[in-house]
Amino acid sequence: MNRIRKITDQCDDKVAAKGSSSSQGPNGIFYHEIAHLTKLRSRPHELLSKDMPGRSRLPVSTMKMLVGREGNYSGRGRFSSADSCHVLSRYLPVNGPCTVDQLDSGIYVSRFSDDGTLFVAGCQGSHIRIYNVDNGWKVKKDILAKSLRWTITDACLSPNQRYLVYASLSPVVHIVNIESAATESLANVSEIHDGLSFSSNNDDYDDFGIFSVKFSTDGRELVAASGDNSIYIYDLEANSCSLRVPAHKSDVNTVCFGDEAGHLLFSGSDDNRIGVALSQKGRQQGS
Repeated sequence: MNRIRKITDQCDDKVAAKGSSSSQGPNGIFYHEIAHLTKLRSRPHELLSKDMPGRSRLPVSTMKMLVGREGNYSGRGRFSSADSCHVLSRYLPVNGPCTVDQLDSGIYVSRFSDDGTLFVAGCQGSHIRIYNVDNGWKVKKDILAKSLRWTITDACLSPNQRYLVYASLSPVVHIVNIESAATESLANVSEIHDGLSFSSNNDDYDDFGIFSVKFSTDGRELVAASGDNSIYIYDLEANSCSLRVPAHKSDVNTVCFGDEAGHLLFSGSDDNRIGVALSQKGRQQGS
């Protein structure tokens, strides 16, 4: 029996012995110690909770809370921790989680599109599925990846949501057009998955892997994190790798563009460092 249940049972016994209902809630539900402390720490300021003199009304609307904050009701110019809890509790999920789909192997990649309308899941069994969130999580695209080594390590949608790029533990990433009519996309069988190589030669194929790949905000470049301690930039218009930044001392696990202009690169590595670099060739800000 856990501690909370013990506390509840002990208090219930005391209430029954006294024959009192004074410590019961409005619906006859006993408010045990944990619930009481939670209420104290999430109750908004009394000036905001009063509906009329002598009466309080909960919960307080978010709009009223914000108006009160801007009017500096507390004299501190900000929400108290209890006020913040009261607002945030209105937006916490209360149902679920529920199962959307069941794949046949471990899932290593999951990501929403920028606008939240699409969701991408990539698994070890070569499958990548794109779900239409606004259409009951219906499968928009079921992709069978090409040249998979161990697992899908990353997948990213282009800014216009027309293309998906996916990576594996190899120097080649692949791009798929997800706007084609067919739901299923079998690599180079039903559709072409264009391969883009980040390697300068073929000799290091077994030692070169891409752990992370992202589109730039304008969709013209890709940035990739590799197992050779480096960050790479791929120019999609020139169809070639345009920059290599030796940013770390170990595998680079994740990378992204740090600003809309694409000038900054953020990265994380097994060397326990977070890197910040300039994307212009030959210039690195440091890590």
